[in-house]
Amino acid sequence: MKHMMQENLGLCIGAQWSSIGSSIYDVVLITKYLIDFNIYRRGGELLFPLYLYQKTDKTDLFSDHESGEKKPNIKPELFEELKTKYKKEITPEEIFYYIYAILYSNTYRTKYAEFLRIDFPRIPFTSNYKLFIILGKLGKQLADLHLLKSDGLNKPISKFLGKGDNKVTQRPKYEDEKVFINGSQYFNHVKEEVWSYQIGGYQVCDKWLKDRKDRELSLDEIETYCKIVTALSKTIDLQKEIDENYEGVEK
Repeated sequence: MKHMMQENLGLCIGAQWSSIGSSIYDVVLITKYLIDFNIYRRGGELLFPLYLYQKTDKTDLFSDHESGEKKPNIKPELFEELKTKYKKEITPEEIFYYIYAILYSNTYRTKYAEFLRIDFPRIPFTSNYKLFIILGKLGKQLADLHLLKSDGLNKPISKFLGKGDNKVTQRPKYEDEKVFINGSQYFNHVKEEVWSYQIGGYQVCDKWLKDRKDRELSLDEIETYCKIVTALSKTIDLQKEIDENYEGVEK
């Protein structure tokens, strides 16, 4: 977690997903912040930082040998292997976003479902440089959506409508592409596939509101929820694009 105290990206991945009742492997997310460490419950995620920040303050046995510069949290052998395959220098970020795209492929998740029930994911790397770049770009788009920093979220597809005090007084009710937070106020244009979408075994649009029950939503929270709905909708579209390219990976 100390490596997330400075500028970084982290891959959050869980194992043993079957223990949380998901129908498909979905314990995958990205963060640029510290995350909670769920030590008591099987199925929680582990954090894999993209960069490691090495100490030089002699607080451990190895700090004397460190330069203080950040290092990619990726095997040097992988860089060499990809350089040999692609005849190109590959950056840590390109590897990171490629991995993120693969982990959001429904084809990958379905094909290796039995393995993903018992172990952490293993990533197939394509020998096709152009395909590597295509998937990396799709992974970058996914990451930006999930960090809520994508330009595509500036015009959300959902709006908050109805008169009231903005208080979540009931369990979120879904009806006719509307998510009601009380008897008169709701978010519109929430498609069924977006409402049902799960990450980490949780139905995102439902749980986010349940966590705020009996609270009045601020303007920032309302805007965030509209962005979440939009991000999930775009995630579903991107997953289809990733699947269209995934077959080429294993060739």
